[in-house]
Amino acid sequence: MTSIHIPRWLRAPSPGWTTSADVIVVGSGIAGLTAALRLRERGVTVLLVTKTLLTEGSTAWAQGGIAAALADDDSPREHLHDTLVAGVGLCDVPAVTALVHEGPTRVRELVTLGAEFDRGSDGAISLTREGGHHRDRILHAGGDATGKEISRALIEALHRVKGDPGIEVIEHALVVDLLQDDSSRVCGATIHVIGEGQIDGVGAAHCRAVVLATGGLGQIYSSTTNPPVATGDGMAIALRAGAVMADTEFVQFHPTVLFLGDDSTGQQPLISEAVRGEGAFLVDVHGVRFMQGVHPLADLAPRDVVSRAIVKQMAATGTDHVFLDARHLGGEFLERRFPSIVASCREHGFDPATTLLPVAPAQHYASGGIRTDLNGRSSLPGLYACGECSCTGVHGANRLASNSLLEGLVFAHRIAEDIVERFEHGELPAVTPGPAAPQPPRDADPVEGPFSPALADTVLLRSAHRKAIQHAMTDGSGVVRSHSSLASTAAALAGLAAADDGVEGGPKSWETTNLLHLGQLLTHVATLREETRGGHVRSDFPDRDDAQWLGHLAAVRMPDGILAMSFHPTEPQDLS
Repeated sequence: MTSIHIPRWLRAPSPGWTTSADVIVVGSGIAGLTAALRLRERGVTVLLVTKTLLTEGSTAWAQGGIAAALADDDSPREHLHDTLVAGVGLCDVPAVTALVHEGPTRVRELVTLGAEFDRGSDGAISLTREGGHHRDRILHAGGDATGKEISRALIEALHRVKGDPGIEVIEHALVVDLLQDDSSRVCGATIHVIGEGQIDGVGAAHCRAVVLATGGLGQIYSSTTNPPVATGDGMAIALRAGAVMADTEFVQFHPTVLFLGDDSTGQQPLISEAVRGEGAFLVDVHGVRFMQGVHPLADLAPRDVVSRAIVKQMAATGTDHVFLDARHLGGEFLERRFPSIVASCREHGFDPATTLLPVAPAQHYASGGIRTDLNGRSSLPGLYACGECSCTGVHGANRLASNSLLEGLVFAHRIAEDIVERFEHGELPAVTPGPAAPQPPRDADPVEGPFSPALADTVLLRSAHRKAIQHAMTDGSGVVRSHSSLASTAAALAGLAAADDGVEGGPKSWETTNLLHLGQLLTHVATLREETRGGHVRSDFPDRDDAQWLGHLAAVRMPDGILAMSFHPTEPQDLS
């Protein structure tokens, strides 16, 4: 297999300004906001950076809810079991144990903070069920606007401390690369800030620790449920800095995304698993309920099972979609329980109360990312990661529904406590970062002359190449993969990587280059894993193979830029 070279830096202007804080938190979803608020509460100064507006991250798009064992007939042990089953043997048991035992407390803290979850006539928080769960443990808000409500509560809490000089928020700011000292410790980042009507340019922010909470990589595919900002920035900058990445081949494709035609690209309308949790079911073009007999939970099987069943049924019937039938639930119930979904479907010409909804799988969630320990520490000193950009080990090969918001909440809290404790013990002192990526004079040729050795480790791809990346990833590294399809994708991405033509930086080009690097990584590890497990489906290796592949594939960029791979076996899990 051809080796992959990942340059250290994105090509960008040299920093023209500096700022500093104890901790830089990148991202304003549930993970980033929770970390920033908790850190400031404990007396740490924080710089919170978000790419667009505080309200525009992936958290606000979460429909279904947040999972926690709050019911009298439920327990963390049962939540643990369901999570391990969904993760297909690759969940990290201590990480899941922390998630399910600490989750109820963290969710109650959200309520205290002001999050208003839906309640029944008795005043108790309403709980529902989603795929892979054997108990009703999903809290929801506004029917199907849970993420939006959680985001609102956290942002309002942030606004209540707006006058605090110890916490600064910069919106419309894209982190370009991480800064490191001579020992590779992360101690800052280069940040591009876009002012109102003008580009304020790149600066350097110095700190004692960086927390990446930048969300997923959905825009690496032609169709995704992720918002436009989900370009994998945090994962890519950590990869270039030398952080260990793990489980990146496991990409969850949500089974029920409204199918708007093959030519529809970008963010697609999601139909939450909670709709099936309330009784909707899948049928094929002939009206056959094909999930019966596929799995004991039928339509509420884990997402990877349902997505594979849909792909199989589409192939058998020669169609490009199946249908979700929610008509029997009635218009009154659907409008009350799922107002946002109903409005979205009607906006696209479908009424779930009267018509079948065409659905097909689309990219939804990255189960892998920056490898972290139980306190959110990455392999690089001073760098933490949380939420979808991280790989805590909670999700294994396939995320259990509604565990993502909980993961962000629980591990952000753990990160904040770990940072505070380390600061109190004198760890992670302020250090001087090494230089950012060197730049040539503006009138110099970027690939010739005395600057060429340094510039050989910088890269930038024109934003016009983004669609080519998305098409290559969708065709070869998408829902179903094979050696030949992955080889085609790898070749296409290699050709694009060679297309670096010395252009100068800009947000769209930086995002596109981030997508390229993650596409190369994902395709490489997907080629290596010769089995089908969770979110990784190989048509040429259709079976799960515990004898060879019960373990994790990790990748790290070496000092020479070459991507090095390693396999880490794990013990079989006792699910009794």
